[in-house]
Amino acid sequence: MYLIKVKGVAKIPDYVQLRDEEFTLLAYFRVDRPEKSLDKIGLAEHSEYILKKIEELPFGQVYKLEL
Repeated sequence: MYLIKVKGVAKIPDYVQLRDEEFTLLAYFRVDRPEKSLDKIGLAEHSEYILKKIEELPFGQVYKLEL
């Protein structure tokens, strides 16, 4: 699974994309509101780890999550 953090512009907020191994979009959510989206796709038990990686990840980079 891949994590991509994208910097918003003007009125568009910063957001995160979660993609699978084939790079299909699994979730798309604002950086400041990830909990509901993670729960919806069944990753609530990994939310602490994912949130920590989101904080550490610079904008514009792709990070491979090892879950």
